[in-house]
Amino acid sequence: MVTLRPTPYLLLRTDSGNRYLPLVSSNCWTVGRSDDNNFVLPDRWISRNHAMLQCTETGEFYLIDLGSRNGSFVNGRRVSIPVTLRNGDRLTFGQTDLEFHCPTAAGNNESSVTGDKDTLTSTLHVRRLMSVMVVDIRDFTVLTRQLDEKILSAVIGTWFRHAGNIIRQYGSWVDKYIGDAVMAIWFHGSQGVTQEEMLNICKALSDLHKITMDLSNKYPLPFNLRIGAGINTGYAMVGNTGSGDRPDYTAIGDTVNAAFRLESATKEIGLDIAIGETTHEYLLTLAGKDTGFQQYTVNLKGYDAPTVTYAGLYADLDAFVQVNSQ
Repeated sequence: MVTLRPTPYLLLRTDSGNRYLPLVSSNCWTVGRSDDNNFVLPDRWISRNHAMLQCTETGEFYLIDLGSRNGSFVNGRRVSIPVTLRNGDRLTFGQTDLEFHCPTAAGNNESSVTGDKDTLTSTLHVRRLMSVMVVDIRDFTVLTRQLDEKILSAVIGTWFRHAGNIIRQYGSWVDKYIGDAVMAIWFHGSQGVTQEEMLNICKALSDLHKITMDLSNKYPLPFNLRIGAGINTGYAMVGNTGSGDRPDYTAIGDTVNAAFRLESATKEIGLDIAIGETTHEYLLTLAGKDTGFQQYTVNLKGYDAPTVTYAGLYADLDAFVQVNSQ
């Protein structure tokens, strides 16, 4: 006998009865007053595009405020960065309360499928070539201490919204939100990384930098908003953990871990971007002898031996994109 996994949904309780908003057929749903949202809420205290829910490839649901005027709240606490949702959480937008229901959401120990944990683990058996990009907002902790909560929510919510749109535009999606950082994965074919794929990754990061600078000019911040990035290309184990029309993959392995460590290494060497050796080799197929990135040797946390990386500034990346887009 097969027991079906219950559909996750939002519940809106009204005087005329309950309204159920199923979270299906996508990995991203928007909430707001405007008619172009997935869930339209006629509340004058809600912004036209107020918030977004995203389901990652591991089945986790995040709530992301989209820079709304009056904020988004989870169990009474205002959201300034993406927050992982748990079954039964109360979401508040303006004067409207909704309940999030997903028995298998992160943090819930219940499972509707016997042996579900074993099933998910057993799917991690496909070895795929991928490029992993990790982008982190610099000095975010300092920013939270110096910035008004409403402005902080607007800035960070807007940044995450644009980040998701940019990454999707260039062929990937936000695989994970980690506090003030995002991780995206580009899957490649068995023949290797194409020049177009490599250029799309570079364009995505370049656009992320530009939108970050735009936000610094738009809001009264104590210092300019900056991002650091790590990109690594290699093989990792992936598995399909979902169904539907979204790319339900999760990735684990050294390729993924190194991307995070490379991003951290940018602080050590005082530059904006650090990429792995294999990523640099693929960039060379586009640029020939010179990519504009310089070679460095860094000590990555958790690695016994020093690691070779290629690093540079966003000016170097922009020059690379401009030359190779012609």
